[in-house]
Amino acid sequence: MIRLKPLMLAAAVGLSAFSAAASSYAAGQVEVLHWWTSGGEAKSVAELKKLLEKEGYTWKDFAVAGGGGDSAMTVLKSRAVSGNPPTAAQIKGPEIQEWAELGFLTNLDDVADKNNWDKLLPKVVADGMKYEGHYVAVPVNVHRVNWMWGNPEVMKKAGVETMPTNWDEFFADADKIKAAGFIPLAHGGQDWQDATTFEAVALSVGGPEFFRKAFVDLDDDALGGETMVKTLKTFKRLRDYIDPDAAGRDWNLATAMVINGKAAFQIMGDWAKGEFLNAGKVAGKDFLCAAVPGTANAYTYNIDSFAMFKVKNKDDKAAQDALARIIMEPTFQKVFNLNKGSIPVRPDIDMADFDACAHKSMEDFQADAKAGTLLPSMAHGMAASSYVKGAIYDVVTNFFNDADMTAEEAAERLVKAVDAAG
Repeated sequence: MIRLKPLMLAAAVGLSAFSAAASSYAAGQVEVLHWWTSGGEAKSVAELKKLLEKEGYTWKDFAVAGGGGDSAMTVLKSRAVSGNPPTAAQIKGPEIQEWAELGFLTNLDDVADKNNWDKLLPKVVADGMKYEGHYVAVPVNVHRVNWMWGNPEVMKKAGVETMPTNWDEFFADADKIKAAGFIPLAHGGQDWQDATTFEAVALSVGGPEFFRKAFVDLDDDALGGETMVKTLKTFKRLRDYIDPDAAGRDWNLATAMVINGKAAFQIMGDWAKGEFLNAGKVAGKDFLCAAVPGTANAYTYNIDSFAMFKVKNKDDKAAQDALARIIMEPTFQKVFNLNKGSIPVRPDIDMADFDACAHKSMEDFQADAKAGTLLPSMAHGMAASSYVKGAIYDVVTNFFNDADMTAEEAAERLVKAVDAAG
């Protein structure tokens, strides 16, 4: 997790050092910091590199492994404070505005105006890319976070016919799956994965209004009240359906458990679909997708984006502008999202080649945008600051792994932790 407050103390020093360090990169080069290192993700980022190099620019890959991106953000903080930030970095949510406020990010309005970004992008996406009305980042895709993935063969062997639509159904199905000798829920015991599952349960138990009050408004009554206690109790029940080797497991290895028929379900954003597709699996046949039980009428989103840092070299700036433009163009939007499992940020992209899960995601995204039930994912840094996200992570993962901590105690800790972080 990155903590930006210490950066404010070093911002002046860092920017001064950065100004003195005129770019030593080759002409027209971009250095891109990201954490897309798994199969489907790596294939996706390789496409962006290919398109940029096709225009004569040089791509310098700066990949830092780690599904939640926390390791990458720690490295970025160090690079930025020392005056040597990359050209572009995978940053999302409120952290975009935090970096911009410190003066590290460049203005992309010229690229945006020439390519009609305001007309092409849904408002919720465009607003997240701006600081004080100016574009400082470019969106790559939209991920739905509240997905549940299923292996139909495992389900069939256990006598489960359909994906569960509520938690009572899930627990009944999970008991059947467990009795049949399979793992009901594939999970990686990492704090961000715990938080991904936790927020999905919170949305299911409390609904969109509760979700927004708790994770966007950070309302004490929502964070510590009866609905949160019920959420935490439901969340902890899932522990009984996860295998004992989950601790420290990466998300894509949990996905592989579903792909390989060891587990029936996984709760994970649709980057997991990229792993299914990379393994040659077909949506609706080899794997199933459905909203997490009880969340069909809401959509938690995670928008991947690249924030663009200030560069001095004129050729590097041209390469940076080209990178921003290419990310938003139809060719990249289509190919990237087909590989990644997500949907394009542009609603005008032809979806003919996308699978049923992607079509459902796009339809729901547009419907929930109209209904006001598009919700920024807390677990993936879209809802609140990195401090708040980290505080929730700590409470949630400790509760999930502590057999003695009660839901009431965890709810009380949530309020205190968020208040302290906020």
